[in-house]
Amino acid sequence: MAGTQVLTDAKRRLLEELKRAGPAPARALAQQLGLTDTAVRQHLAALAGAGLVTSSPVRAEGRGRPAAEWSLTDAARELFPDRHAQLSLELIEAIRAANGEAGLRRVIDARAQAQVIAYQRVVPGTPAPLRRRVDALARQRTREGYMAEVRREGPGSFLLVEHHCPVCEAARSCTGLCRTEWRTFQQVLGEDVVVERTEHLLSGDERCVYRVRAVHPTAVIA
Repeated sequence: MAGTQVLTDAKRRLLEELKRAGPAPARALAQQLGLTDTAVRQHLAALAGAGLVTSSPVRAEGRGRPAAEWSLTDAARELFPDRHAQLSLELIEAIRAANGEAGLRRVIDARAQAQVIAYQRVVPGTPAPLRRRVDALARQRTREGYMAEVRREGPGSFLLVEHHCPVCEAARSCTGLCRTEWRTFQQVLGEDVVVERTEHLLSGDERCVYRVRAVHPTAVIA
């Protein structure tokens, strides 16, 4: 991350203090860290330039202009340890050890069915135009971190392209997560389409790509 290049010891302490205490004005941060107001403001300006902190005005007591309160950005939060991936791997191995591969498959299938139900709440069903359905699915996948987009391939045929996989490490350990992916898309998008995976990140490709093709293209309004 480019922002880490500006992280001197004092700036890192500022980020850690904002992480512990939450949003705070520069003066309070200076008092807490034993630094001058001027030094803290200079550090905050540099961190803001790197996209790691942001400020918002808060109502001042009495007269005077509103004070600025500083907080971490999402980019700064990524600097702190996150064990979600490791926890996922540990849970997969624990389920496998306790219930065997068959038990793990049942858990994955249950998760996939829960996904289908959740996606069906945001993806219109038939007879909605296919493009509208695929676009809605791509928006939901993007919200989940997959950086998805839709590309028109031809009449009644679209590519659902996912540029990132936020569960990649878990999928490496448990290939069933990928196995159920296309089935989930198939159920959500409807029986009048065929879904096939044409590129696969874990097979060495740069991304995951799914072709969504209408069974009867002339009957689907794209």
